[in-house]
Amino acid sequence: MLRLLLISAALAAAPASASPAKPLILAFGDSLTAGYGLDPGLGFAAQLQDTLRRHGIAARVADGGVSGDTSAAGRARLAWTLDGLGAKPDLVIVELGANDMLRALDPAETERNLDAILTELERRKARVLFVGMRGAPNFDPAYVKRFEAIYPRLAQRHRAAFYPFFMEGVATITGMVQPDGMHPTFKGLKAIVASITPLVKSELAASR
Repeated sequence: MLRLLLISAALAAAPASASPAKPLILAFGDSLTAGYGLDPGLGFAAQLQDTLRRHGIAARVADGGVSGDTSAAGRARLAWTLDGLGAKPDLVIVELGANDMLRALDPAETERNLDAILTELERRKARVLFVGMRGAPNFDPAYVKRFEAIYPRLAQRHRAAFYPFFMEGVATITGMVQPDGMHPTFKGLKAIVASITPLVKSELAASR
């Protein structure tokens, strides 16, 4: 609850309007975007914002990540998160589903929730960068196959820009992940941001 209140306050502080010169991005996800295990200001949203500004893009990246969120929880809070921004975001980065997989939830339910999220963003005419997830290697291969297939299928269905795996180039690499084996370290998140930034820049340019 405290995390939700902090996010609500942060979103309320968003600018009343965005402009092509100062785009507004919403990073909507779970603990991976929330910066779990890292000090405040070192999470995905903050690092992406700093990186974009070094590239000459004065973007504001709103942190819409909630640790522990499933796709159902993300679906439930999407509307008030968007409304709390005070302006339509130029880009929404959607990263959800890892907790569904870790709880072995039915991939069909995860797909319904993510589909509803993307549909609502379409309804609001928000540009989307959809981020995929992979199944844990120790899970049933049949389950992993069903789970991983959700992401490219939904990206194609909604014609959304697609980044196949949030932890690409980081997962399982020493020094890039925290001791829990799931969440990126500061160094790992820095690598993730560097990898996804070109696609973020491309989508921002297309949104103008």
